[in-house]
Amino acid sequence: MLESFRFHHIGIAVKSIEKTAGLYVDAGYAKTDTVYDPVQNVDICILTKDGMPTLELVEPKDETSPVFNTLKKVGVSPYHFCYVVDCLEDAMAELRKQKYVLLSKPTNAVAFCKSRICFLFHKDMGLIELVEETAKKVE
Repeated sequence: MLESFRFHHIGIAVKSIEKTAGLYVDAGYAKTDTVYDPVQNVDICILTKDGMPTLELVEPKDETSPVFNTLKKVGVSPYHFCYVVDCLEDAMAELRKQKYVLLSKPTNAVAFCKSRICFLFHKDMGLIELVEETAKKVE
């Protein structure tokens, strides 16, 4: 299933990007500018450090954001893994055969140079995000 997928980042739900990012910056991570994603109603920033996984901090703008309930239930925590795929449609079709449920149709991603993304869920895997090959990190 995921053998052709390439790891991209870990998504972390946060109450405050500035507070959480500061801790990572103190640990040697570089932080991008924060961008607003109107589709998910969240602010997003990317954190990178050589030899470490890329992190995406996701802060809900209000209770209408899908991330709001994650924070309410478990607090600040990793909540999704993202993988790069060559074609969203092919990857979604394969994952649906394996009982993944599509939670969001493909849409342009603000944080990844408008590459298309989608989210899927599996009861034994959790939430994953797929991003098409054209994904580039915001610098």
